[in-house]
Amino acid sequence: MIHKDWNTTTPQAKVECVSDQAAKYVVNNVLTVGKTYNVQNETDEFIFIIDNSGKVGGFYKDYFKKI
Repeated sequence: MIHKDWNTTTPQAKVECVSDQAAKYVVNNVLTVGKTYNVQNETDEFIFIIDNSGKVGGFYKDYFKKI
């Protein structure tokens, strides 16, 4: 149940959003191009960040570049 502590843990890294246009999902409501986000957790395919809504969300790595 590690995901319950993601709001309070130290971020692992920082990423910058490079795209908020998704073919299948609506992400432009919770991501802003050019904004820097703290990475709370990471898998092979997804990055988990605290998005613009203030909640932890999982997004494809294609939307970000590492800083």
